[in-house]
Amino acid sequence: MEMIFAGLLDSISPQSLMFLFVGVTIGVVVGAIPGINGPMAIALFIPVTYYMTPLTAIGFLVGLNKGAFFGGAVSAVLLRTPGTPEAAATSWDGYPLTQQGKGEKGLRMALYSSVAGDLLSTIVLIVIAAPLAAVALFMGPSEIFALISLALTVIAGIGTTSIGRGLAAAAFGITVGLIGTEPVTALPRLTFDVYQLGAGLSLIPVAIGLLAFSEILLQLENIKRQGAAAKCTHQFSKKFEDRFIGLKEFFANFKTLLRSSLIGIGVGAMPGLGAPVASFMSYDQAMKRSKHKEEFGKGRLEGIAASESANSSVVASSLIPLFVLGIPGNLAAAMLMGAFMIHGMQPGPLLFKENAQLMYGIYGSLVLASLFLLLVGRFGLRLFCRAVNIPSMVLYPIVIFTCLMGAYLGKSSMFDVGVMLTFGVLGYFMRKFDYSYVAFLIGFILAPEWERALQQVVIISENDPFMFFQRPVAMALMVLTLFVVVRTFWKSIQEGKKKRAAPAAANSQQ
Repeated sequence: MEMIFAGLLDSISPQSLMFLFVGVTIGVVVGAIPGINGPMAIALFIPVTYYMTPLTAIGFLVGLNKGAFFGGAVSAVLLRTPGTPEAAATSWDGYPLTQQGKGEKGLRMALYSSVAGDLLSTIVLIVIAAPLAAVALFMGPSEIFALISLALTVIAGIGTTSIGRGLAAAAFGITVGLIGTEPVTALPRLTFDVYQLGAGLSLIPVAIGLLAFSEILLQLENIKRQGAAAKCTHQFSKKFEDRFIGLKEFFANFKTLLRSSLIGIGVGAMPGLGAPVASFMSYDQAMKRSKHKEEFGKGRLEGIAASESANSSVVASSLIPLFVLGIPGNLAAAMLMGAFMIHGMQPGPLLFKENAQLMYGIYGSLVLASLFLLLVGRFGLRLFCRAVNIPSMVLYPIVIFTCLMGAYLGKSSMFDVGVMLTFGVLGYFMRKFDYSYVAFLIGFILAPEWERALQQVVIISENDPFMFFQRPVAMALMVLTLFVVVRTFWKSIQEGKKKRAAPAAANSQQ
């Protein structure tokens, strides 16, 4: 009990509260700007946390991520341009409300749904993370290796239409993550006589390049092709019923909120699926179960509630595999894993044993971040539209400068700036040619742990290739991994046949 109270007291210290509030505020503004999302913002701001305490740093970054998830709904509702991918479903009913002069009402529904889903997910995380971590302590290197292999396989299909390209990206990420000194023999590996590569590539410049700089390159290309970005031209209605959400309206969507939040929690706890999957899945379920299916897509509050409660509930639930197993549930959790490691902590089951006070402090910060999100969103609805309207030619140079400084500040090294630029260009081409940069980045982050587990298996088994057959859990996980790969490839082949058959059928009818 002493640890619990000490951790909670740490979370309400003036410094922690200040940075938590600042993180939520920046996150909302950043999420509202199309082209910049939560993981990108975390990657940009991790260097800022170098001189913070671990609790303040993690609280600031968690607040940043939570704010960005709601911020994505701002541009989705006002411009039909989702600030983040998971807000795409929000725009389907949010923007029609804006066209009807009810944009503020749509934003309020998005805010209340986000806070409700996030708070419920945080409670679930607090209740089940520690018990699951205790069970995870019994997992050996064989189970960890098999679990990471399964996670990489599941993640490989995210962000690409081809499982083959996703697996190739994950394999390439693992290869890049193995650059440096080999831990057993202490010999250089894949360094090509470049002494800066002896310690391996740093996460921060790689992440900033892949997430932020590559996105800026794509946005600049789109601006050149399509011209200036859309402007916010909506008008808020002055009628009370068009601006505010009544208790009756809110509780009319309570079942949808609860169901969508549970869907988001389940999706977030499964590594690799991510918030967009939860958002679209919840919207689909809400429409199918609604008595007013014909109103979806025309300004139905239920559609906004389904999308926002689901994607926001992923924020906390995606930390479950990170805290319990040391495996990030999504890209934002992967960035947070990097922040933990920068501050000298290794996410996983031992985290609760070695840093109990810190973990309870993080739990307190998670709850407070939800309350700050409600506060910031409630008083900033009209103000956030101005952030959406920042001219691209002003915004992007600022982001580029931030990318350069973020890469440099980690080690005060121009080599890291070069790494950031290199991976920015690589990320640009990966997006253009439909290779999953998400799979690459998570493969890069998990590579050291994956290799360490494999080496431990080899050493313990004395080079016995049948080691996995002696561990039922590990063998089950490897079989499941193989099943996922085969099933995904089979589905890809079947979809390819349907696409080729469709034009032939159309020609025969003509």
